[in-house]
Amino acid sequence: MMMNSVVRALTSRSLAWAALLVVVFTTCRPKAQPADAHPPSVTSASATPVAAPPAVPVLSPGARIEDERNTIGVFRNVAQSTVFVTQTRVVEDYYAGTLQEVPAGSGSGFVWDDTGTIVTNFHVVDGARTVTVTFHDQQTFEAKVVGVDPRKDIAVLKVSTPGNVLVPIQVAKAEQLEVGQKAIAIGNPFGLDHTLTTGVISALGRTVQGAGGVSIRDMIQTDAAINPGNSGGPLLDSSGQLIGMNTMIFSKSGTSAGIGFAVPISTISRIVPQIVKTGRAEQVGIGIGVDPLQKLERRLGLEGVIILQVPEGGPAAQAGLKGLTRTRRGLALGDVIVGVENTRVVHFDDLYTVLDAHHPDDTVKLVVLRGQTPTNIAIKLSALTAPGLI
Repeated sequence: MMMNSVVRALTSRSLAWAALLVVVFTTCRPKAQPADAHPPSVTSASATPVAAPPAVPVLSPGARIEDERNTIGVFRNVAQSTVFVTQTRVVEDYYAGTLQEVPAGSGSGFVWDDTGTIVTNFHVVDGARTVTVTFHDQQTFEAKVVGVDPRKDIAVLKVSTPGNVLVPIQVAKAEQLEVGQKAIAIGNPFGLDHTLTTGVISALGRTVQGAGGVSIRDMIQTDAAINPGNSGGPLLDSSGQLIGMNTMIFSKSGTSAGIGFAVPISTISRIVPQIVKTGRAEQVGIGIGVDPLQKLERRLGLEGVIILQVPEGGPAAQAGLKGLTRTRRGLALGDVIVGVENTRVVHFDDLYTVLDAHHPDDTVKLVVLRGQTPTNIAIKLSALTAPGLI
């Protein structure tokens, strides 16, 4: 009887504990998820979506920045004034015993006036048998060399063409030039006609050794790309006016290195009309004969410029300068120029550069060695007509 009571009590207590466990288990167990439910996503900095870049607006047809419109306008206006200059030379075939005319180089040039005057570099036409000029419309005409100034690397040509082919270039004033202003070059580098390059004026007043064996003063330095074939072509400002003539580059590779030089418009405007009028450039000097190569000076080991001859009637003769004289023992030295103004003269280029900066009727002071004695002589410069004098 007692045993049955104990069993019933244990059973009742077990059932109570079982019921409690069921309640706790049911309460704490996570709820069941639907079969197609996704687990919660984990958010991190690396998973933050990146905003797409804004779309680049498409330019409307014909829309360009101001500088582009300027460059395009300059090219359209000046391309008609730029020409392609080619030359031929006669080459002897030693095996066949014949002479043959062959192409010998090319360069650029520009139309100076409406009478057919073309301006280019001296070294573009130097030694040419024939010279031809090709215009923007591909018409080609044979040109005549009117005259040259090797010391300024300038040559003037003449062509006979229909009037509508000639579009003279517009010329700027030299005093308007400033370092940093836009520079545009048009030419025929490597024979690629009417090629345009742009840059700025990098420097003014450069002195560069020219093709004529002496320095060219006041050259324009530019970083506009200039290559072989650009020689003689125009260097322009942003208004399309001529500010210089592309002449040479400084490069160890023979191609553009961003340092190009142009003969300034001040020099072109002075020399070209002289050649058009008389066939030669006016030379300001003292009227003496010298050897630009200075062979005698090198042989004797002298510094300075030996006066070889003093023509009668010239400034040098009037000032009493003396040249070489012939004696029974051979030639005797006369005067040796060792200074002009306040500049020491060691080479011919020194003398030429100083005199070239002056004008007719200017008076300069020379320092000459007569024997071993330095002598100061004041002399009035004049425009020389006879070739070969300085």
